Amino acid sequence: MSNNLGNKQIMAKNILYYMEKRNKTRQEMCEALGVKYTTFTDWVKGNSYPRIDKIELMANYFGISKADLVEEHSSAPNTSGFQLVPAEINLLKKYNGLDSYGKEMVDLTLDKETERIEKYGKLGEASRPVTAFPMRLISYYFKNASAGTGQLVIDNLPDKDIEIPDKPEYRNVSYAIGVNGSSMEPAFQDGDILLVEATQEIEVGDIGIFQINNECFVKKLGEKELISLNKDYKNIPLDETAATLGKVIGKL
Repeated sequence: MSNNLGNKQIMAKNILYYMEKRNKTRQEMCEALGVKYTTFTDWVKGNSYPRIDKIELMANYFGISKADLVEEHSSAPNTSGFQLVPAEINLLKKYNGLDSYGKEMVDLTLDKETERIEKYGKLGEASRPVTAFPMRLISYYFKNASAGTGQLVIDNLPDKDIEIPDKPEYRNVSYAIGVNGSSMEPAFQDGDILLVEATQEIEVGDIGIFQINNECFVKKLGEKELISLNKDYKNIPLDETAATLGKVIGKL
């Protein structure tokens, strides 16, 4: 037993074991013991050995004896119930194949990531970086679709080209058009950029770009009228001049 006293690796294994058993983070341990994060990290990496007063504090914090931290036990972390999956075994093999510099870099990265997780928690799916998509150019007609009482149709060249992500839900987008007015609030605001699929056929209930009497509207298609989502605006009856210019896919 005495041969184990002062063994940094055994101490590191035991600290990690009881941290896992008590569900404690490094940050919580540092606060409880009054030590710096880097100091505690050196203990759990086996780089240094805590003073006797800190060992006693840890033992009291875990509700164990000092011997439980100092001495080697068969229930230490190596047998703490972890079952490695093949991917983890492969990572360990790669780690063991590194030189001392490589292992130091991996350890440094793991320490930084562990500190990030303990401080801020794990990122949820919604918080993870969005997968990058290639971009493509489409024509943009600035404020040419009225979400109000009507905007004269401009049938000339687009104002400019803009880039949009070439992701699956945008594959059918033909052009972009700006919103002028507030009749489609809350779905679309004045100045929004709508992404439009050029088509003359849309279903009742879809939102589209329509032309009536040489005026251009963004509206929801009804059975016999174009519907404004904002109840402060009247719906527009369909007549023989009505034409569908496209279906709204989304907005930027």
